Amino acid sequence: MPDARVEELLALDRQHVWHPYGPMPGRREPLLVESAAGVRLRVAGHGELVDGMSSWWSAIHGYNHPALNEAARGQLDRMSHVMFGGLTHEPAVELTRRLVDMSPDGLEHVFLADSGSVSVEVALKMCLQYWRSLGRPEKRRMLTWRGGYHGDTWHPMAVCDPEGGMHELWSGALPRQVFADAPPSSYEEEYARHLSDLIERHAHEVAAVIVEPVVQGAGGMRFHSPTYLRVLREACDAHDVLLVFDEIATGFGRTGALFAADHAAVTPDVMCVGKALTGGYLTSAATLCTSRVAEGISRGEVPVLAHGPTFMGNPLAAAVACASIDLLLGQDWRAEVKRIEAGLRTGLSEAKSLPGVRDVRVLGAIGVVQLDHPIDMAAATRAAVAEGVWLRPFRDMVYTMPPYITGDDDLARIARAVCAAAREG
Repeated sequence: MPDARVEELLALDRQHVWHPYGPMPGRREPLLVESAAGVRLRVAGHGELVDGMSSWWSAIHGYNHPALNEAARGQLDRMSHVMFGGLTHEPAVELTRRLVDMSPDGLEHVFLADSGSVSVEVALKMCLQYWRSLGRPEKRRMLTWRGGYHGDTWHPMAVCDPEGGMHELWSGALPRQVFADAPPSSYEEEYARHLSDLIERHAHEVAAVIVEPVVQGAGGMRFHSPTYLRVLREACDAHDVLLVFDEIATGFGRTGALFAADHAAVTPDVMCVGKALTGGYLTSAATLCTSRVAEGISRGEVPVLAHGPTFMGNPLAAAVACASIDLLLGQDWRAEVKRIEAGLRTGLSEAKSLPGVRDVRVLGAIGVVQLDHPIDMAAATRAAVAEGVWLRPFRDMVYTMPPYITGDDDLARIARAVCAAAREG
């Protein structure tokens, strides 16, 4: 792309484009991506950068993948969109079948949403309407643990960490939920009792418990024992509370299991998926639930779930999602994730000796270097780019979630970039 065109686009960007989690006008100039293929982004003025982020954890197969391109082109020739109210189509039906087949046993019904945050909105609405349909409208609060993140729309913000999180600004306006302490990394009996006691104490008013299983994502990239999922399941069953797993970040193999719930062999009542659902090609998400939840809502005074995004069930997104799932399940994805895990453990080990580093942790295709102070994001990003890698540090962390197709040499480069970013940041 000619330099003049690059400057023109960046000038227009500064003037008009509001970027995520940024001010207006912007204070940092974004990099201009011209194209992407495999695990590389072609960036104006920087050549090719290895993508260590999978475009916010979604592009698990990399970019410009032939199988996903073919699925998109084939669906474009048939129809790119049709409303889902009163109509259905093969891509949506096939996608729901695949999701039911691959998800934990008992999740039989699928509501197709158009973003991860909307799928959480739908999940919370399902739980609230379930209890209202059963004549218990007083069960209208949610219970979760601190350190979580579930999206940026209204009710998902209410179940994010209320202190120190990015949504603290809205704490006085959001519905007041019930918060447990943040889960420890290893299993502790005392914390398990804390969870169970809190659920028992608030069962009369709590509709559901919602958590990110095994890995808390944008709230802090923390890992915790899968045993806590069994504690939650048992306590929810004992005290008549629904259980929701937000698998938007953890689903489709990222933690080394197909879904993080599989680490504990637990089935939630409701489960949200998104991000990697379409392999990063199109925005799409889904909320799955058990027959208990679906039938409970259907027996109510209002026997329908009153939610219907315009682009739910989008045929183009559904067709690509089917292709992405087939691509994932058609290969030894577990071996690839284990290979990435081993490469990150080796490559990030040197970060443990860097000044200011508090913790280094790896699980599946996730690597995190946490500092003991807020990171200088601009300096950290420059250091990663100098190593030929795109990373997006935040708060006190430099982390990576690379595409599953990342080769060993590129994986080593990503690890070097993470260490360089931690050193400079």
